[in-house]
Amino acid sequence: MESTVVISELITALGESHVLHGDTDRARYETDQTLVYHGRTLAVVRPASTEEVSAVMAIAHRHGVPVVPVGGNTGLAGGTWMGDSGDRLGLSLERLNRIRDIKPDARVAIIEAGVVLQTLHEAVAEHDLVFPLLFGARGSCTLGGNLSTNAGGSNVVRYGNTRALCLGLEVVLADGRVLDILTELHKDNTGYALKDLFIGAEGTLGVITAACVKLFPKPSEYHTAFLGFDNLGDALSMLNRLQRVTSGAVEAFEYMSPNYFGALATVKPELNQPFDSPAKVNVLLEVAEGATDGNTAPRLAAVFEETLGEALESGALVDAVIAQNEGQRANMWAIREAAYEVSQHRRPYLNCDICLPLDSVANYLDDMERALPTIAPGAEAETVSHLGDGNLHFVVWLDQTENPDDPELKDRLMQAVEKRVSEYGGSFSAEHGIGVSKLPSMRRLKNPVALDVMASVKAALDPNNLMNPGKVLPS
Repeated sequence: MESTVVISELITALGESHVLHGDTDRARYETDQTLVYHGRTLAVVRPASTEEVSAVMAIAHRHGVPVVPVGGNTGLAGGTWMGDSGDRLGLSLERLNRIRDIKPDARVAIIEAGVVLQTLHEAVAEHDLVFPLLFGARGSCTLGGNLSTNAGGSNVVRYGNTRALCLGLEVVLADGRVLDILTELHKDNTGYALKDLFIGAEGTLGVITAACVKLFPKPSEYHTAFLGFDNLGDALSMLNRLQRVTSGAVEAFEYMSPNYFGALATVKPELNQPFDSPAKVNVLLEVAEGATDGNTAPRLAAVFEETLGEALESGALVDAVIAQNEGQRANMWAIREAAYEVSQHRRPYLNCDICLPLDSVANYLDDMERALPTIAPGAEAETVSHLGDGNLHFVVWLDQTENPDDPELKDRLMQAVEKRVSEYGGSFSAEHGIGVSKLPSMRRLKNPVALDVMASVKAALDPNNLMNPGKVLPS
């Protein structure tokens, strides 16, 4: 490959200012959110349209140049690592940032991959609609990245992962061809569900440039509370009861372990903590009603408060604080959304993104509490969980004196975490993706036939292995 020829062709296609190369500062594209993965690129290109993405991919295909798509660069698994050889193109989607259309009657939006999630939230709110994907990084993550990792977040219990929110895609393939499956249809049984190949593929099969996503009525009322329980069994019983009495209106059911709050006091001392002393099981609950007929919201409020009151009287619920206004609700959510900062406040640490059957979560955490001292003496586990769907962010803070930042220790610990996940029929990757950090896990635990099928799909769509090489599939 003659790099000067490639750069010249890219400049002709995009213009000099949108091909960052040579001495141009590319650090923000070459380092990700975790600050663990530092790469080096041949250049970073910034196309502004699907046609320009197609031109970039055609050039890369012709010269055999690997391409790493980049959205908001907020991933936690090394999915946008550029490698350290300096031979890859970083393809930033930040200039593909148009909301092409919002259709309130059809309750869909057609958006480009570089649209920031919060921007979409604000745009659809003007139509009294919501796009219910919700997590702390919404101010910087982009929809292309959300789709490429099949992001989850706090509202999965009601609305599903990103895949469930997407009707159609526009994708540029490895050779530059544009795959237009940007349908607005809820039913289209005309062959393979191609969009599902690209959602969650982390840019290894093609570049998502646009999507049609579902919208929902903006709730007329939110009812938000922090709940304290003595055990996870009581918490899950409460979730099921609330789902029943509210006809499935639970939007979020977020668990935080007791030691989360001690760390939170250090990281975010300005936040008002819900309890004087954390319970053994702490849950942020939110119930929302989409109807606006003037009668439904008071009924839901009464059911909400009555259900919590009965649980307090029976002892199934040991403490509860209900948000009385939007400011208190915002404070409660700020507590939950500080989770990433809390996880990082002690180093070295191991951050595991796992998923378990709901009725196995308690036993899993008990098993790990017993096993942890034998694997890493002095270590402390802290858990934040989307409990409504069984997704645990299981963090282990290692004791610096007992266990310095030792890769072998982290690998042993990760294998112990995953061994028990596997025994309970869970997954070692719930919503953060595979990237490069979980390639060893894929090699150890993914069904070998599934890996073979995935490799066949990759070979069919990207035979020269140019799309985000070295991610998702172990070599």
